[in-house]
Amino acid sequence: MKNILIINGHPNKESFCFELAKQYKAGADASGGDCKLINLIDLDFSPVLKYGYRKRTELEPDLVNIQKLIKAADHLVFVYPNWWGSQPALLKGFIDRVFLPNFAFSYRDNSLLWDKLLTGKSARLIVTMDTPTWYYKLIYKSPGHNAMKKGVLGFCGVKPVKITSFSPVKSAIRTKRQLWLKQVEQLGEAMK
Repeated sequence: MKNILIINGHPNKESFCFELAKQYKAGADASGGDCKLINLIDLDFSPVLKYGYRKRTELEPDLVNIQKLIKAADHLVFVYPNWWGSQPALLKGFIDRVFLPNFAFSYRDNSLLWDKLLTGKSARLIVTMDTPTWYYKLIYKSPGHNAMKKGVLGFCGVKPVKITSFSPVKSAIRTKRQLWLKQVEQLGEAMK
């Protein structure tokens, strides 16, 4: 049985991302996965890493729990909107506070190399956008996707990282959104 953790980074509970996260969970649950869904907006934490890595900022209880869930998970699913080419501030702050040295990675003494502490996990990014996918890839070079896939998850040893993008969401009619929800449910059923 696969242990799946879904992290919804959209701050608005009425967003399409909330529907997508629930639909992925429904598919995974139907296939027998051990699946947990966390909505970041429901957690009690400051998204600001006040001192960088210079001084430790104590983790709030919700973040301590999330680190345990991430460690236990085989597969991580991040659901979020693409705003200004990347993830929203809530998700970025969550990453800053949770994916810390000695949890997600560890620098080696006197070396440019580091140890990836989240190896053995895979991930799926489910990203909504208003920018057409082809334009985001061709013109912008997918900065937000690259940041999450390579700069965060890959840096910590998570692989493979697959990306599913839905766009443009703003102008999508109901039948299109229903197709996207079905697609996400099927990803959940396949637990990938």
